[in-house]
Amino acid sequence: MTVRVMLISPAMNAALREARFAGDAALDASGVHAARLAAPHVPDADRLVHGPSERCARTAEALGLRSTGEAALRDWELGRWSGARLDEVSAREPEEVAAWLRDPSAAPHGGESLLGLCARAGAWLDSLTGDVRVLAVAEPSLVRAAVVHALALPPQAFWRLDVAPLTLTELTGRSGRWNLRAGRPLTTGPCDQEAERGAP
Repeated sequence: MTVRVMLISPAMNAALREARFAGDAALDASGVHAARLAAPHVPDADRLVHGPSERCARTAEALGLRSTGEAALRDWELGRWSGARLDEVSAREPEEVAAWLRDPSAAPHGGESLLGLCARAGAWLDSLTGDVRVLAVAEPSLVRAAVVHALALPPQAFWRLDVAPLTLTELTGRSGRWNLRAGRPLTTGPCDQEAERGAP
């Protein structure tokens, strides 16, 4: 039995543009517009879920999805840093930021460590069983953590993964054996998708 997990990163908003740490900010008008344009290219699924953030919920809505909130897909919990810009925190707490980037078990912000995030994403991923297609609108941090877990990568590989807004990352397989197809923009049309699959 093969599980197909399709992770869509939410549309752009002001917090992303300003390189702010996790914060529950809604989409702006351009983000809503981009998601609506991408809606025709969203793949079919048996189960539709979204992370509990306002950004994920509004992206799912703009994509035309009747999805339900999934608490396990919440964004990385960054404690007192939540909502602040990276440059602000780096200037205020340079040693703490350096430790956070270096040590995956560190949580100097009082929130969740990188190891904790990867474990949470992995537990959700491995809970999916049967021959099912799951589509989830999930924060970039959750998508990156799911890829780290699925491919059994070292935790530090998290920092080497980029997830752009409104891209599709696909994991197929089952617990302990996942294959990755990363970063396809949702603007790809049906003909392009067939070409990508090697169709004649």
